[in-house]
Amino acid sequence: MAKRALLRSLSDVDIRLIRVFIAVTECGGFAASELELNIGRSTISKHISDLELRIGLKLCNRGPAGFSLTPEGEQVLEAAHGLLASLDGFQAHIDNIHIHLTGTLRLGLFDQSTTNPEARVHKAIQAFDASAPDVAFEIALDPPGVLEARVTDGTLDIAIVPIHRQSSILQYTPLYQEHMTLYCGEGHPLFDVPETARADALNLAQYKYAGYAFNSPNMKAGQSLGIRRAARVQEEEALSLLIQSGRYLGYLADHVAETFLRKGAVRPVAAQDTGYSSTFAAIVRRKPEPTRKTEEFLNCLVAAHQA
Repeated sequence: MAKRALLRSLSDVDIRLIRVFIAVTECGGFAASELELNIGRSTISKHISDLELRIGLKLCNRGPAGFSLTPEGEQVLEAAHGLLASLDGFQAHIDNIHIHLTGTLRLGLFDQSTTNPEARVHKAIQAFDASAPDVAFEIALDPPGVLEARVTDGTLDIAIVPIHRQSSILQYTPLYQEHMTLYCGEGHPLFDVPETARADALNLAQYKYAGYAFNSPNMKAGQSLGIRRAARVQEEEALSLLIQSGRYLGYLADHVAETFLRKGAVRPVAAQDTGYSSTFAAIVRRKPEPTRKTEEFLNCLVAAHQA
């Protein structure tokens, strides 16, 4: 017997749960959808359980036999596709009614984007405001995985992240580069070692390493050097603090480290061996297609970084 449905009217949370449900069915299960949604399997399972509770129906079978939709789940999936198509069509229609762009553009950025001389996001904002002065901005600072998840679920319109593991749900438009180098702080045993020293001669694995707590080029670079992560951070501000303590090695963007270098607070470690570059890209969802204001801002970003 079906459970009594709790759902009486749709909220933003319900629509987000429906988007997760569609993504899981398109990927063929919880495990396969982890990469696409950028959230863990346990969180995905909870989202599906919450949706089942909200609508009072069992949507899928999961277990040793694998993932499959129930007959009710098949019907809900068809209705969900229709609902999202209607919502997207309504939004597109409203956008096209307006001669001038209106509403809110929700932009996501990774930490320290403003100090990179190659990043011209401010120029894109300037150009966008000139062409769409009635659009308000909401800007969020989050780790790359969180930004990708928020663009995927529609709570952000566009974000700028370092390219790492690309999702087929998202469209990536490369914008600029960022160079990273391994640094240590004053008082660290490697502080007085010439930066031209080779990494394999320094036995880096014996030193504590501070790195990001999420999957990123930073994590991959640390693993390639064989150094153990003794501290995990979410933001570059915390990373620079640990490096300056003289107790940890860690990666900083060269443009961030420049101020500390001038003060003599940090030094590069085996720069020719430890340095790497990341490409930052603007990301939007492939489906539904971005709104007119999102497309316009993406065009402004591309133009600003090609200038």
